[in-house]
Amino acid sequence: WLIYVWAVSNARIVEASLGYFLLPLLNVAIGVAAFRERLTRVQWIAVGLAAAGVLNMAVGVGVIPWVALGLAFSFGLYGVVKKTLPVSAPSGLFWEAALLSIPAAGLMVWVGASGGAPFGTGTWDGALLLSTGPISAIPLMLFAYGARRLPLTALGLLQYLAPTLQFVIGLSFGEPFTAGHAVTFGLIWTGLALYTASGWRAQRRSV
Repeated sequence: WLIYVWAVSNARIVEASLGYFLLPLLNVAIGVAAFRERLTRVQWIAVGLAAAGVLNMAVGVGVIPWVALGLAFSFGLYGVVKKTLPVSAPSGLFWEAALLSIPAAGLMVWVGASGGAPFGTGTWDGALLLSTGPISAIPLMLFAYGARRLPLTALGLLQYLAPTLQFVIGLSFGEPFTAGHAVTFGLIWTGLALYTASGWRAQRRSV
């Protein structure tokens, strides 16, 4: 979340969206490495296209997309921890929030003691800051609720909405998007399309 907040505050929304597009394919690679899951040929091609997209960004564009890679790898490793811990989703979320509240409270006390404004410089800033709590928690709870009731194919497709909206918002703010960026996004989008189609076909055969 720190990487994402920094990216939004520093005109890197498009690169942040790249990280979330990359995440599903990175999760596939992590599944192979950490849990010895097996991939089909199409899924291997999808992962290869994602890797080619990142390589193009580093070599063709001349920029290592550390924001995108940081987001994808941190959320990917977070998923590994959540998968291996014998804790239910609501309990896990509660303990995560409880543990993070300790350094957060300490930071607020330090900022206040240093003459800063822990809740912003005015009432409106404070209200916006406080609203980030429910704005973050409510979608997480709705996702957990919907994940138990939606088919996996529908859930997978819906998860692409957030990075798509981030991508559009980044462009609307005038963030740079060169031909090199288009190649990187095109490779990763193609990989996502192949992976999604492969999963959809596999589910149709199992019904």
